[in-house]
Amino acid sequence: MLAALMTVALTAAGCGISGPVDVTGLRRVVGTDLVGARGANPADQRKIDRTVVGLCAGKVWTDAECRRHGEMAVP
Repeated sequence: MLAALMTVALTAAGCGISGPVDVTGLRRVVGTDLVGARGANPADQRKIDRTVVGLCAGKVWTDAECRRHGEMAVP
């Protein structure tokens, strides 16, 4: 009985919802260039490309995804 109660208590304690404590590392990887970019002009495309570079360098995207972006990027 005690084991069952402990299992329920520990499971309930681990199933909470909380926000991220700190996103500093993610901001360093992704950057903030993409904010406001719409891809409508060369400057916006550069912002998108800089964001993709961070995602690829941080290994957030796979190598195949990074290569695919390179094929689709506007020169």
